[in-house]
Amino acid sequence: MPSPCPNFTDEIFTSDARSFYVWLLQIFSLLAILAFCIWLSLRPNQPSFTVVDLSVPTSNNIQNGSSSLTYELEIQNSNKDSGVYYDDILMTFFFGQDPVADDVISSFYQGKDKTHHVRQDAKAKNTQIWKGVARAVANATAQLKVSLATQVRYKTWGKKSKHHGMNLEGVVPIGSDGKISGKKKKKKKIKLHHASGKRKTFKKHHFKV
Repeated sequence: MPSPCPNFTDEIFTSDARSFYVWLLQIFSLLAILAFCIWLSLRPNQPSFTVVDLSVPTSNNIQNGSSSLTYELEIQNSNKDSGVYYDDILMTFFFGQDPVADDVISSFYQGKDKTHHVRQDAKAKNTQIWKGVARAVANATAQLKVSLATQVRYKTWGKKSKHHGMNLEGVVPIGSDGKISGKKKKKKKIKLHHASGKRKTFKKHHFKV
């Protein structure tokens, strides 16, 4: 009669091997989760762009030869571990579907967890369209769509990322005084969001690498 011991020993070895592989799989799974968490913590957040001030010429100003608008843009980098390199930023202002003014903010670097303010004038593209804007402003019914296009690179631990394109937009209501309208102060800031479609972007040679 054959002894059952060899089969029992084989079962022990098989059970131990199975336990080892399960333990090994758990270790690899834990390392994968840990690596994913580290990647998420180091992945930079996109900078935010907010129109904090906008002033358009009224009918009287247009008659006096003023054909440009003044805007102030707040650019915030909330990343505590990453700086941001901005290529030239193209700003375009629309009244309905018509572009009425545009401007370029020159490329710059923004440090970690910093906020940058830019105040510039955008030159009008068509004086005739501006007359329509002035009429809407006088009636307190004017709205301008602000479009922003740029590319950014992140600098994390001394290493630069590849370029990331950004196309943002927002609608700014204009009061009869030619400035951003809104009863509450916090509503007078318009944060730009991702555009549903790319209205206008730089050609490749416009970006500085």
